[in-house]
This record gives sequence, structure tokens and C-alpha cells, in this order.
Amino acid sequence: MANIKSQKKRIITNRKSALLNNDVKQSMRTAIKKFEKAIKEDVENVNEKFNIAIKAIDKAASKGVIKKNTAARYKSNLSSKLKQVTTK
Repeated sequence: MANIKSQKKRIITNRKSALLNNDVKQSMRTAIKKFEKAIKEDVENVNEKFNIAIKAIDKAASKGVIKKNTAARYKSNLSSKLKQVTTK
């Protein structure tokens, strides 16, 4: 445990930010999983789930939880999956 007051404060703020970052990242992952589940089950809601997933990915990238290129890769993968479903 740290002895310096500022370091004790940094430990507390780091824990808080880690919890917030985990919430954002988990909501992004949930949105992606819901989109992939919609692909397998019903084709009607796929575009709506796709938009929600893209929004969650952009939100995580803007908050700095994931990097810009990682967000681009996720969005590219999702759009290719959507394209495969819609062209069938």
C-alpha cells in the first residue's frame, strides 16, 4: 500500500475509472453478441442490432476504452457479417 497521499488518491481514481471502462467495454461486447445472435435467429431486427452495436463500438472508442483501429476492425467485421446475411 502506498504511503503518499497523492498516490493513495490515484489508486482510488484508477479503480473508479477501471470500473467505468469495464462497463463501457461490457456493453459493447453485449451489443456485438446480440447482433450475432440476431444474425442466427431472425433477419428482421439485424439492421437495428447492427446500428446499436456500431454505436456502442464508437462510444467505447471515443472514451478511449478501445483504440481507434480496434474499433474500425470490429465495425468492419460486423459489416461483413451483415453483408453476408443481407445478400442471401
